[in-house]
Amino acid sequence: MAATAAVPRASSSKTESYVDTKRRDDVRQANIIAARAVADAVRTSLGPKGMDKMIASANGEVIITNDGATILNKMEVIQPAAKMLVDLSRSQDAAAGDGTTTVVVLAGSLLKSSLSLLSAGVHPTAVSDALHRLSIRAVDVLHGMAIPLDLSNRDALVKSAATSLNSKVVSQYSSLLAPLAVDAVLSVVDPAQPDIVDLRDVKIVKKLGGTVDDTELVKGLVFDKKVSHSAGGPTRVENAKIAVIQFQISPPKTDIEQSIVVSDYTQMDRILREERNYILGMVKKIKATGCNVLLIQKSILRDAVTDLSLHYLAKVKILVVKDVERDEIEFITKTLNCLPIANIEHFREDKLGFANCVEEASVGDGKIVKITGIKDMGRTTTVLVRGSNQLVLDEAERSLHDALCVVRCLVNKKFLIAGGGAPEIEMSRQLGAWAKELQGMDSYCIKEFAEALEVIPYTLAENAGLNSIVIVTELRNRHAQGEINAGINVRKGQITNILEENIVQPLLVSTSTITLAAECVRMILKIDDIVTVR
Repeated sequence: MAATAAVPRASSSKTESYVDTKRRDDVRQANIIAARAVADAVRTSLGPKGMDKMIASANGEVIITNDGATILNKMEVIQPAAKMLVDLSRSQDAAAGDGTTTVVVLAGSLLKSSLSLLSAGVHPTAVSDALHRLSIRAVDVLHGMAIPLDLSNRDALVKSAATSLNSKVVSQYSSLLAPLAVDAVLSVVDPAQPDIVDLRDVKIVKKLGGTVDDTELVKGLVFDKKVSHSAGGPTRVENAKIAVIQFQISPPKTDIEQSIVVSDYTQMDRILREERNYILGMVKKIKATGCNVLLIQKSILRDAVTDLSLHYLAKVKILVVKDVERDEIEFITKTLNCLPIANIEHFREDKLGFANCVEEASVGDGKIVKITGIKDMGRTTTVLVRGSNQLVLDEAERSLHDALCVVRCLVNKKFLIAGGGAPEIEMSRQLGAWAKELQGMDSYCIKEFAEALEVIPYTLAENAGLNSIVIVTELRNRHAQGEINAGINVRKGQITNILEENIVQPLLVSTSTITLAAECVRMILKIDDIVTVR
């Protein structure tokens, strides 16, 4: 059967055969339309004058934000190609931390241009290759515009962090949060590896009550819980010797589930006496090392502490903070420069951390525990974020994360670039000029994509309520005259030198935006069929 089927194919090989490509075109078109719908959804939230989104989940939780990554993460996107744009904003968040809305809007514009090229009969591979060449050239243009930065120039770092905060709900607090973000990142930079910043070394603790103005940087540790002093233990300890323990100070349990029947009072007394002696023995061993502060990891097997153990610990004046989360242990031990203790037999003085003061403080409606003046403190820091309600508190945390990421970008790649749509217009202008030098299909594709980059200044102007056509035309004209740092000042509603207005961003944010957007669009263009597996 296979042999007979091959005959007509062989005889017709010299003539042109008709191949139906309609299904492939339909799949590409459907993918592009779905992905553009996602881009259009977040487009209105771009820029300082962008709108915020209210996200209401099924369980009644409400989030108000204009952070692109947060909006897209909370959206229930079903179409596979549209999900790629959600992943795109996640990738931008991981790579740069800022520009999560910009990257999705840019990808949507590039997809729109791709659709018009495909409709004109250009092959998807030719479109994809042209986009790859364009992204490499665009990064070169951005490098040409960039201004070198010295990390000792604190003002420039603060300006960059403030620019990322300008588009947030808590933008009025940027004068407080921006310097705080800069100080937090610079305090965790390791001189041995000056280009690497691990943001896990900056811990953000949220506490309801007060206003965002009360947000502070704490050189030490903060726990969002109170001291366990039900037995009357101390709430403040000076010259603290701190132990981080991962075992329980409570009576042991059997390995198997079983019940014990006690038939008389003498046996019951003996059990209670043994329990007391067991706990007392542990407490004596702890006190013998000079330890006066215990941080106890949360336990799932049995109670980490009992009323009896708290009573004995209070008697020997040991401050107890229980239910420390398992994933916080690494950060705590790094900060205190101590070792976690997994067994009472390993409890030695050389495993303790030292601090000037451990105290419980009232903050807002609740209490926190602060550890300050840590001896030989590791390269970590803690930010205590405050807010009058949960919505403001969550948005302040998200905004602070973006500002921290911006400063991290500047530490990784020490170059600044103007904001306000200036890089996109300059890329569009230079790439448009380059397209005229090229031959054939590449010239046509790159010209189309160069125009697509103008979506960012257009959107900034639209969201600020300006006449976008007039503004972008003037912006194009200013750049053609050599003013490469001319951009849209949405606060004044006109074109100004953006560098003089201190609206700057890290080069890494812009290069990551164009590279990731181009990669995502190329992936969508290469898809010619969707196969569903059940």
